[in-house]
Amino acid sequence: MSKKDQRLERAGVSGFNKPKRTPKHPKKSHVVVAKEGDKIKTIRFGEQGASTAGKPKEGESDRMKKKRASFKARHRKNIKKGKMSAAYWANKVKW
Repeated sequence: MSKKDQRLERAGVSGFNKPKRTPKHPKKSHVVVAKEGDKIKTIRFGEQGASTAGKPKEGESDRMKKKRASFKARHRKNIKKGKMSAAYWANKVKW
């Protein structure tokens, strides 16, 4: 068995760049085994139990719109780092 397979198995995900919810993790809500070129990294992201804005919904409150905008503004620099950053995955999955 190659090292890559062990990382996927250990994280319990179905493949590279496929985020999965981790309900039993004490602090982080999701895990992903990110792969960019030859680089592979296991990333845990998202606050467990946080009520994030999610995808924009019809009739969404202004409060949630502002909440989403604030998150994206606050983490913009880290989101730009791409697939190897937790902020990128939190933005993609939770916000």
